[in-house]
Amino acid sequence: ALAVLVVLLLASTLAAADPVPGTQTAEQFSFKTTVDGTRVETRVDYWLFVPQQYDGKQKLPLMLFLHGAGERGDDLDLVKKWGPPKIVADRKDFPFLVASPQCASGKRWDTAAMAALVEDLAGRLKIDRKRIYVTGLSMGGYGSWDLMARHPRLFAAGVPICGGGDPGTAEALKEIPIWVFHGDKDTAVPLARSQQMVDAIAEAGGEKATLTIYPGVGHNSWSATYANDKVYDWLLSHRRGK
Repeated sequence: ALAVLVVLLLASTLAAADPVPGTQTAEQFSFKTTVDGTRVETRVDYWLFVPQQYDGKQKLPLMLFLHGAGERGDDLDLVKKWGPPKIVADRKDFPFLVASPQCASGKRWDTAAMAALVEDLAGRLKIDRKRIYVTGLSMGGYGSWDLMARHPRLFAAGVPICGGGDPGTAEALKEIPIWVFHGDKDTAVPLARSQQMVDAIAEAGGEKATLTIYPGVGHNSWSATYANDKVYDWLLSHRRGK
């Protein structure tokens, strides 16, 4: 019984421990909702990167990264295949805290759970709520569009890559700075899916959505995007409410 108590106390201590700057660690988040009168709990496994400059005093920006369909499942290491969770292995000074959750096999991004994860992190870490950003590739690009449309006041800016959304949500999106990337030879998700979102936002009176098209590039338009420091500078130039 004493051994069990020690283990429980240790687990509690570890869970409450401050993040170690310059590291990316596996975390879990439980999200509870009521569906048809039944309480349902969803567990989200995610990587949390904390930059080496994090001191627990100064508030830093947060980036939420949503992976593509190929990285779904229960092997969290798959999430580090592309994008920010891969980059931070060699960039301990990456200028964001980065949350990189994993979507379950056969599922799509649960935007309510993702918004709850962001709120949880912003509530317990030193995060600048005016500098919270979302980005994702392919299925994660779709998830980014959907998340921004459903929670337009949560994000300061977004970078959806080779995804698509519902043009009917343009009104909700028109005040959010959005930089979209897509390859013109993409056969998995046609360029038209990004183009129609940017066009719909313009038609709704929005002037903050732009589209960068990679000529001759297929579905992988994310490698070039995430290797471009101008993308991160652009994100950091935006604060919610300005």
